Amino acid sequence: MKLSSIAGKEIVNLTTGERLGIIAESDLVVDETTGKIISLVIPRDRSFFSFRRDKSVLEVPWKNVKKIGNDMIIIEYEGNI
Repeated sequence: MKLSSIAGKEIVNLTTGERLGIIAESDLVVDETTGKIISLVIPRDRSFFSFRRDKSVLEVPWKNVKKIGNDMIIIEYEGNI
C-alpha cells in the first residue's frame, strides 16, 4: 500500500468514536533499520480560537491501527487523548 493511497483518510478511534484527524496531517514513526512503522503521530488542536492553539500530539502505536478502509482508518486507543 502506498502512502499516497491513504493520505486523505480520516482517523477514527473505535474506543471513543472520536474523529482524530486526517492521515495527511499526521506523521509516521518508522524504524530505520527494519522499515516497519512504529507509531502514528496525530496533531491535536484543542482550541476553538485560531490565534490560540495547543500544539500537542497524540502518538498511537501502530499495533492499535485495526483497519484501513476505503474512507477511514480505525484505531483502538484507550490512552490519554
